[in-house]
Order: sequence, then structure tokens, then C-alpha cells
Amino acid sequence: MYRAGLIGLPNVGKSTLFNALTKGKAQVANYPFCTIDPNVGIVAVPDPRLERIAEVTKPERLTPAALEFVDVAGLVKGAHRGEGLGNQFLSHIREVDVIVHVVRCFEDPDITHVDGDVNPARDIGVVETELLLKDLETVERRIEKTGRLLKTGEKRYQLEMERLLKLKDLLERGESVRLARWDEEEKTLIAELSLLSAKPVIYAANVAEDDLAGESPLVASVRDLASVAGANVLVVSAAIESEVAELEPEEARAFLKELGVDEPGLNRLVRLVYEMLDMVTFYTVKGPETRAWAVPRGTRAPEAAGKIHQDMQRGFIRAEVIDWESFIRFGSLANAREQGALRSEGKEYVIQDGDVVLFRFNV
Repeated sequence: MYRAGLIGLPNVGKSTLFNALTKGKAQVANYPFCTIDPNVGIVAVPDPRLERIAEVTKPERLTPAALEFVDVAGLVKGAHRGEGLGNQFLSHIREVDVIVHVVRCFEDPDITHVDGDVNPARDIGVVETELLLKDLETVERRIEKTGRLLKTGEKRYQLEMERLLKLKDLLERGESVRLARWDEEEKTLIAELSLLSAKPVIYAANVAEDDLAGESPLVASVRDLASVAGANVLVVSAAIESEVAELEPEEARAFLKELGVDEPGLNRLVRLVYEMLDMVTFYTVKGPETRAWAVPRGTRAPEAAGKIHQDMQRGFIRAEVIDWESFIRFGSLANAREQGALRSEGKEYVIQDGDVVLFRFNV
């Protein structure tokens, strides 16, 4: 399962946002480092198509695609040297696929700021710098190791050293790895090193209730930084989302309508993470369960079958496929087959977003 990590300075609203996402119980307190171990929660991907399909299949179980969210304890200046248990926190970030950087964009005298005042540009700079410095440390360690291997005379180590020095130069200039263009060999090395600044980033601008549209100068500064940092921006109010998470669905819709909002901001956050991972969704409707499955764009049918069970990938014969809208129109796979609308696809078929699939395989 793919993972998104909530990061940021202490007291920016990370754990409040995480609790709203997962309806969990991450500890929230008005002081740094209250969340020492990362909290992990599974979050369903909002999917109106799945709900439409379920109206037809009327399943006993309805299972959406899901992402894993990790609430990483607050970073502080000097984290790459271990300040504030920083090394531990940075190692947790290394394990996620997308970074959700929660940035405080609200004033509240009752919630202290680790640096005294609210300044999103400065806060983003502190966190980004720590990630870059940790990456630089990682690359320098690898340079030392590769330097020793150069004595073997093997060309691959010479090429690796050239790539490492290129990375080192970029990081020393204070530039994130994700902003540069890399060839396939360089991308392989970057993935092997698990560089933090290579990960896609969403800036979650945490606003007050009176700024849900994100029109304040604080949010404007986040957008300005995002435009040069290769990051996406999502405006969200952790306090509002926390209230919504406690309500019954009908009450939540009414509450959001009063605020002039169509849906919870967390739905938009989950979908944005999903999009940044470049995932597609396919559906299975066999038996008592109707289910959505998430796979990377470009996944072929046998690998998609393996997502369900490895035996299905090993014994793959073919995939019977129809798009979700046509499935709803025909009402079942059997009807679609009778009408000649169910396609038979082989091992090279690439799963498309919205496919309803029945896999045929040998046990």
C-alpha cells in the first residue's frame, strides 16, 4: 500500500489533520514532540464511481481503494543532526511515497508557535532545509563508499561517482532533487538512496475557519513558494475537518453547506495524493464483494491480477474488461458478455482507469 507522510513543524495541526483523516486518536498537545512514534492510519480513497457500481451490484461488502497516512512528529531546525529526535523522524519520512507538508496559516494566541510567530515562508524553509541537509549527508556517505570502490577500476563505480557528485552539487546549491531532470540510471540511484527531497510534495495550508478559500497573505506566501518548489497546494482547515469527522454523514453535509463548502477538504487531500502517485483504479464485482483496486498507471493485466492474489498472476489466462459506465448500463458482466460488450484482453493489456475486470486464471 502506498504511503503519504504528514510532516511539518510542531503545533501546525498535523496530528489534528491526521485524526480527522483516520478518525484516530493521535495524541494532540500544545508542545513539541508529543507524537514521538509515527501514527499510521488507512484512509479510503473517495470514489463516486464505486458507489454507482455498488447501486447495481448491491454487494454484501463494498471495499474502496485505500492509502496509508503516517503522522510524523514535528521537525525542528537541526533535525538532520538529531535535534528534537530529528534523525528518527527523518527516517520515517524516508519510508513514504508522498510528503504532505502541513503549514500553519492561522493566528491563534492559545497555540504557541515553536519560533514565536506565524510565518509560513520561514517554516517551509526550515523543513525543506532539513530535508536537503539530510539528503546531502546521505549522498556524502555514499560518495565515501563509492570512492573506496573506485580502486577496483570498474567503470560502473566511476559512473556512479559522477552521478553522486552531480547530486551533491545540486544539494549544496539548496535545490531539491525533484526539481531537476534525471536520466534512468540517475533515477535508479536516487530511488536507491531514498532521497527525501526527491519525493513529491503537497503543501497543506492549514487555515482558520474564516479563510477556507485561502485568500489570506499567509496562504499567498505558500502558493508563491510552491510555484518555485515544484509542490502542489491544498487549503484545508484542520479544526473544521476535525469537527466534520465527528458528525454523522447528513450532519456533516449540512455543516459544510453552511460553510459554503461542497465536500470535506480531506477528500480533496486524499484524491490529490492519489493523483500525485499517478494511480488508476479498477474494479472487481465477482461474488459478495465489490471492490476498488489501486495500481500505478501503466500496470499490465497480469500484475493487476497479482494485486488481488499472486496465484492469479502466475496462472493468468486473460482479463475480461468493460468500462464502468458501460457496466452500469448493462447491469452485470453476464449481460455485457451476452451483448458482446465484454472485451477479452491478454497479458499485454494495460489497465485503464475505471475498468471493471474479471480475471481468468489457472490455479
